[in-house]
Amino acid sequence: MTFNKDESAGYLANHLARLFARELQARIKPLGLSTGTFPALLVLWEGDGLTQRELIEHLDIEQPTMANTLTRMERDGLIQRRKDPADGRVQRIWLTDQARALEGPATAAAEAVNADALAGLEYEERVAFQATMRRIIATLQAPVGDRGIPARRRAESA
Repeated sequence: MTFNKDESAGYLANHLARLFARELQARIKPLGLSTGTFPALLVLWEGDGLTQRELIEHLDIEQPTMANTLTRMERDGLIQRRKDPADGRVQRIWLTDQARALEGPATAAAEAVNADALAGLEYEERVAFQATMRRIIATLQAPVGDRGIPARRRAESA
């Protein structure tokens, strides 16, 4: 059996992600943002004051990658790290006014990329595509022994 990249879900998902990232980068670069910092900003725009560990859990990325991203964001004036008043060993990440002001233009750019990318799909196809991606993500985030078991059946057996 020969591997066919055009029939590989992983290859196609990776290719699609790179195309999305390229389009998003072109639109947010004028704002001084990058696709490396954008996911962290999305989480922090929902509610800042998180710890690095909490961001790692939200974003499903490795600790060294998150540390480098936060260093760049701090350098670029997007975040401030402050000690937690209840536990001085913990640092919390807070958005700066500069980062807050970028939320509207940056999310509008992302919405435009999504609209352009999905323009060839009917509404029902878009909904199904997004639902399928969420299910695949949930499958890959589940413990290995639970994979292949639909989430609703896992919930019923718990």
